[in-house]
This record gives sequence, structure tokens and C-alpha cells, in this order.
Amino acid sequence: MKLDVNVLRYLSKDDFRVLTAVEMGMRNHEIVPSELVDRIASLKHGGTYKVLKNLLKHKLVHHDSSKYDGFRLTYLGYDFLAIKTMVNRGVFTAVGRQIGVGKESDIFEVAKEDGSILAIKLHRLGRTSFRAVKSKRDYLRHRRSFNWLYLSRLAALKEFSFMKALEEHGFPVPNAVDCNRHCVVMSLIHGYPLVQVRELQSPEVVFDRILGLIVHLAEHGLIHCDFNEFNIMIDDEEKVTMIDFPQMVSVSHRNAQMYFDRDVDCILKFFSKRFNLSLEEQIDNTDNSEEDSEGSSRPCFSSISKSVGFLDRELAASGFTRKEQDDMDKFVKEEKDQDQCSDDEEDSAGMDETIVRDVVSLHLLDQPGHTVEGNEEEIKENRQSCEGQLSEPCCEAHFNEDESEENVNDTELVKSLNKQRRRAIAAVHRGGKTIASRNSYKDKGGRSSHNSKIQKQLGSW
Repeated sequence: MKLDVNVLRYLSKDDFRVLTAVEMGMRNHEIVPSELVDRIASLKHGGTYKVLKNLLKHKLVHHDSSKYDGFRLTYLGYDFLAIKTMVNRGVFTAVGRQIGVGKESDIFEVAKEDGSILAIKLHRLGRTSFRAVKSKRDYLRHRRSFNWLYLSRLAALKEFSFMKALEEHGFPVPNAVDCNRHCVVMSLIHGYPLVQVRELQSPEVVFDRILGLIVHLAEHGLIHCDFNEFNIMIDDEEKVTMIDFPQMVSVSHRNAQMYFDRDVDCILKFFSKRFNLSLEEQIDNTDNSEEDSEGSSRPCFSSISKSVGFLDRELAASGFTRKEQDDMDKFVKEEKDQDQCSDDEEDSAGMDETIVRDVVSLHLLDQPGHTVEGNEEEIKENRQSCEGQLSEPCCEAHFNEDESEENVNDTELVKSLNKQRRRAIAAVHRGGKTIASRNSYKDKGGRSSHNSKIQKQLGSW
């Protein structure tokens, strides 16, 4: 759809208000109902349907009445909203000619108030030439349903963030000015695409400079994934500038080496065909050239040190996801938990030994004719701790026949300990329910009263 900015002169505030209402309704509607548009726009004097009719005439919205009467935005209407916002911000004041067409975007010249020229890139995902966005890009993440306008907005935001970060780190990229919806405003590169260049003064120097950019990107954790003669600008002084960044991925991507080698192969093939550089042997024998990367001009992905920067982590590039960061944090946390568990097991083992010893000493004191060596204060403390441990459900683990037989040789004492152990376990199993019935307070002589008696006996014992 051709962008005719002359229509902007004849659109009123009500027209843009209704366009914004349709955009807001498309957040959760594929086709926004007419009643919802009227409710969101809330025009003072009404006339929403008349405005929609005017917008439909200029092809800014699309009418659909297959299931119900509704409207949706077109790319032209989305363009007008973005351009109007940029003009209100003072980014530019005029839109000029179209200077580029791609499979997923259109590029126009725009002029500022002082007369300087900028470039505006309008993303248009969903064209017939490029519809496999869901399988080739990870814009959707975990989402199942999508809208082409929303995907174009995500692509513009991603390109703007990459361009801004690469400019800050000294890469030859356009200057990112502003971004709104699906459009990105950048500085205009005064040069030509490399595909249009037929002669170079020093093709070897330009070739080494371009390969150096690929390696430099990988050292910062990024791979361009579409680094070819169409996305490289060169001026009269043979200065190289990179463009087009929505498809960049991290070096941690599972196909990172394949993307890296593909970018290198594109440059090798172009320079060998266009400028007759002797690089055919390196293209055919990639394995041999990768083994001796120092002696050849072909870079090797495995030999690149990726410790210069972490732009893929800062920009959340595809391949280095939040899940990987969470897995790393989880792995560190599990190691700490294992160390704590080992310490807790040692402490619990020592506590079990003291509990068994305290229980034996308590029962020896209860038996006539037996005495235990030690201070009276320690014996009292052991008695209190033992009584607290007997009331817990885990008392079965603290009574061990083998340990008691090793410490006490009296067979009668062992029998009495076993009987008391069985009684305590049975009492705990009978009274272990935490949820009481609704009419438990009425049951005076039933099970609840019986359990309370047993608990009193255990407390006194």
C-alpha cells in the first residue's frame, strides 16, 4: 500500500481520535466492534460512524461484517498514527520520497525543521514475501496468537535497541534518533548499498574491514545473521556502515556457528565474484581453512574470544534467554542447598544420639535400684527435653532397640522400654489428626475425650 502523506492534511483531531480508539481496541480484538470504537473514542458531539466512513474512504481502516460489524487498522492507518506522533514530538516536519523497499520494511526520507534530512524505516511484517516470522524469529516468545501490526512494533523496538547499543560501543551504524510504534527514525547514510558498487580502489582493505566487523560483533556476543551486500552501505571514501538489525542473535544460540559461517560465506562469495579476489579455495575447503585460521583470511567461530562484551545479555538477544539465566541461578542455589542439607544431616544424627541417651537415662531414673552418674541439673534438663520429644510424631525414630540394648544390659528394663514405646506410638497415631469434626465439642465420652486422657497421661509420664 503506497504511503500518501497528503491525506494527513485533511484529517482532523476526531479522525485521529477514532484511529487511536481502533488501535486500543485491537489489543484484545482482531476486529473491533463498532460500539466499542464509539465507546472508546467518546466524541463530544458524536459522529463516530461518520468519521469511520471517512477513514474507510482513505483506506486507513478495514471494515469486516462477516461475524459482526467491526473495523481494524491497516498499515496505512498505523503509519499515520506513528507519523503524527513523531511530528508532535518535533522529530521531523515533512516526509519525502521513498528510498528503499525490503521484504519487511519501507524506507522514506524525512526532513527536520532546520532542513536536515533523516531516514524513517516503517516495518511491514506480514507481506507475501515474508510471512514465516513465527518460525524464523522469536518475536512471539510464548504467545500463540499474534497480529502483524504488533509484530512490526516488536521488530522496530528490537532494531532501535540494537542500533542504540551498537552505536554506543563504537560500531559503524546509523544514529538512532527515535522510535514509535512500527517506525524507526535514524540518520541518513550518504552512501550506496554494496550490491550497487562495481569498482573499489582497495577491495582487499574493504574485505578485511567487513570481516573484522563480523568478528567484532561476535566478540561482543552478537551475530548479524543477515550480513550481506544488501545490508552494507559504503560511501565515496569506502567507509563501511552496517544496517538492518532485527534478526540479530546471541553467540549462545544453538545455531550460532551456522549463522556466523553463513555471514562469512556471503561476503566471501560476493567479493570473489564481483572483485575477482582469489578466495575460491577458502570457500571450497572451509574445514582446512578453519584449522589454520591465523594463516588465512577466513575467521573461525570457535577461535573467537567472546569476553569483550555481553550485549546479547543486555539486549536479551535471541539465544540468550531469561530461562538460561534462571537455570544458572538455580544451579548455584542447588549447590548451596546441598551443602546446607549435609550440615543438617550431621546435626540431626548428633541430636538422635543425645535423645536416645537422654531417654535411657530418664527410664533408669524411674526404675528402682538404678542410678545415673552426672549432675542433677543436667539430668533435669534431659528429662524436660525427653518429655518434649516423646510428644512428637517422630518419636518412633528416636527409639531404637539395638542402641538401647547396647547401653542397657538389663532384660527387664528393655522389655519395659519396648512396652512404653508401643504405647506412645499408638497414642500418637490415635490422636494425630489435626482436623477435628464440627460436633467434636458435643462428644463428651467419645474418641476425643479418650485421646485427651491419653495425652494427659503422656504429659504426666
